[in-house]
Amino acid sequence: MAATAITTTAATQLSSRSKRSSTLNNSNNNKNNNKKDKSLSNGVNGDRQAMAGKKWCNDVDSGGGSFCWNASFIYWTLEDVGHVARYHWMPCVFAVGLLFFMAVEYTLRMVPASSPPFDLGFVATRSLHGVLESWPELNTLLAALNTVFVGMQTTYIVWVWLIEGRPRATISALFMFTCRGILGYSTQLPLPQGFLGSGADFPVGNVSFFLFFSGHVAGSVIASLDMRRMQRWEMAWLFDVLNVLQAIRLLGTRGHYTIDLAVGFGAGYLFDSLAGKYEKSKRREAVPHKEALIT
Repeated sequence: MAATAITTTAATQLSSRSKRSSTLNNSNNNKNNNKKDKSLSNGVNGDRQAMAGKKWCNDVDSGGGSFCWNASFIYWTLEDVGHVARYHWMPCVFAVGLLFFMAVEYTLRMVPASSPPFDLGFVATRSLHGVLESWPELNTLLAALNTVFVGMQTTYIVWVWLIEGRPRATISALFMFTCRGILGYSTQLPLPQGFLGSGADFPVGNVSFFLFFSGHVAGSVIASLDMRRMQRWEMAWLFDVLNVLQAIRLLGTRGHYTIDLAVGFGAGYLFDSLAGKYEKSKRREAVPHKEALIT
């Protein structure tokens, strides 16, 4: 009887163990199956994300190296395209502009050498040019006001260096006018037809000047950027408004081409940034020098 009880107990234990083992195996199998199901449920999205993060490299036979690329766009769906168009609309607009102006450039008839240059700004200010041409006194008055504005730019740029001890605006103006002189002498554009000069304009006396690019506009941008750094918002907005009016007047008097004014705006930002980098580089050089003096 005791042996029979022991045998029955052992059989029961073995049976429970096998059941637990079977339960554990089923549980592990279910977990593995769930993982597979989740992986499959991710579908193309999971594969696309994994593939998008990979760089495919192919050996280059001739160079002995490898060529790697990460073409994530080939996994885009319509939802991804909509996301790009919605959250990155500016590059999309530029892409459309690229295609549009490629078509314009390759189908546009070029202006012959015997004809004056075409300028869209001149077309837009044709009526203003007619008024200034028929009313010389108004042209002289606007020229005088423009000269005052140029004097305001110059005074501010020199003031912040000599009085406030901040040379960035002055450095950027020096960079800008030197580069303007190099470019203006390298390509000397013809004086626009219908140019309305004035003795009250700057440079005074209608002396010769470089057309490309506009130092009037670039100098104003340099001053305005410095005002913004110092949080002189009212002065900065005043200079910006006067700069736009100055550009319209220069187009109306045929004192600059449109491209001169557009590049003048960009040059102001460019040379202000370069002057800032120059100041930072000099500060970094000055730190080891000071430490050497101390030690």
